[in-house]
Amino acid sequence: MAEERPSVRGGQKGGQASLHAEQSFEELSASALQKFLGGMDYPAGKHDLIDHARKNDAPDAVITALQQFDDKQYQSAADVSKEFGRIK
Repeated sequence: MAEERPSVRGGQKGGQASLHAEQSFEELSASALQKFLGGMDYPAGKHDLIDHARKNDAPDAVITALQQFDDKQYQSAADVSKEFGRIK
């Protein structure tokens, strides 16, 4: 009999990229940031990213990071991760 295992669903709260409200900007990872941008339509501007993150109940650290981004159009999630690396 096969062992039953709980399913793992990517992009859901509680995964490896989870971010707790008490975590700071310094502790924020690119994967945690991307979790709150899941389903984002690109290209997207800085304010689109912030709005989308807020709709996904992003903690303050995520919003703080996005507010530091350059005000430009991001073509993909990879562009967002690159910008995140620049501000970190």
